[in-house]
Amino acid sequence: MSDPLQQPTAAPEPELHLRLREAGSEELLALLRAHAGELTAPAVRHALRNPYCTAETIEEIANRQRLLSFYEVRRDIALHPRAPETLAARFVPTLWWRDLVALALDTRLRPTLRRTAEVHLNARLPELAVGEKVALARRASPGILSQLRHDPSPQVIAALLDNPRLTEGMLAPLLHSASTPPAILELIANDRRWGVRYPLRLALVRNPATPLKISWRMVEALRKSDLRPVASDPRIPEPVRRRARVLLGDSG
Repeated sequence: MSDPLQQPTAAPEPELHLRLREAGSEELLALLRAHAGELTAPAVRHALRNPYCTAETIEEIANRQRLLSFYEVRRDIALHPRAPETLAARFVPTLWWRDLVALALDTRLRPTLRRTAEVHLNARLPELAVGEKVALARRASPGILSQLRHDPSPQVIAALLDNPRLTEGMLAPLLHSASTPPAILELIANDRRWGVRYPLRLALVRNPATPLKISWRMVEALRKSDLRPVASDPRIPEPVRRRARVLLGDSG
């Protein structure tokens, strides 16, 4: 009878997996050809992670239609820095959105391939749930952020504001547009990182869609050279224009 307190031991790694992971380039190619009929997805992934894996080895794997039926194999080929670009591009449309994000961010890969991933990911944005877009917004590359910034959900924009790849230039069009929802403008205004930037504060004050309480607060910090156009802009709510005139010393 076995000891019920004894912890089960992990199954030993198959010998083939070990050989595929540690073989040199020539041996690796020979192993793949010799065992083509019995290779599993985990076995192929060991081969693709081998530091001696070459473009020829990757093409050998891709020539086996049975192996391409495994999602993990297609994904790992697309993400492999030595995969021929035309081959990797074939698999980009089949990838899940999280793997498209990884591909778009991987600087080891060619820029054209990363851009292809962004194009496919942007096309899928309307299909994603809010929670998925929130997760995406925190990690996305600039090409995705340029699309996500127009999302109407404050949850998505809040996540986007935390993305280290976001720039002031990406946010500026939102703050200058009168069609941006007031809740989004308020969210940006109250953000600790972005709400303190002078160009963005000025854009918020000059945007007629900005909630009055935000414009009123921010107009106080504007330079006189910027207060003058605010005071005379008919699109801006009268209380803000009046406050700008007072700050300029014109109480009339």
